[in-house]
Amino acid sequence: MPSHVGAPEAGGGFGFALGATSMFASAILTAGIGPWLPYRMLGASWVALGAGLLPWRRGLRWPAELALLCGYTAFASLAYGFVLNMSFWPFSTSGDPGISPVPVAPLATNLAHFVAFSLATSLGWDLGRVITNVALVLAVGRPVMTALRRASRRAAFEARGEFVD
Repeated sequence: MPSHVGAPEAGGGFGFALGATSMFASAILTAGIGPWLPYRMLGASWVALGAGLLPWRRGLRWPAELALLCGYTAFASLAYGFVLNMSFWPFSTSGDPGISPVPVAPLATNLAHFVAFSLATSLGWDLGRVITNVALVLAVGRPVMTALRRASRRAAFEARGEFVD
């Protein structure tokens, strides 16, 4: 899971745009452009959108805010892997019939196959992502949140534009 977290006061729209553009910039810098990039951009956008929609303005104290951020990080790390699995699972028709998609099967059957596919193929990677991301949030969460709040105040995200004839 990418560690892009939208500025607390910027909201979900800013987070969504930040997730997509940062994943695209990362792909350009690391030569990671390929058919998988749109899925990764969408996954990173959803992760950052969710971070921007967390209830930051409700006066949470730091330990509660850290717990909220760690919980969201764990959930988003698993969800990101789940979304990325969807990018290639429909094309894996030659594998084990218990985890491959069945074109004529009902939706419930294919969802069960997809969950089994995710558990069998990527759960280890996803749990590794959860552990490392939560550890990173615990290590640098407070300074990053402080910097994001400072940048958000200075950027004046609440300012409204005026149109003059």
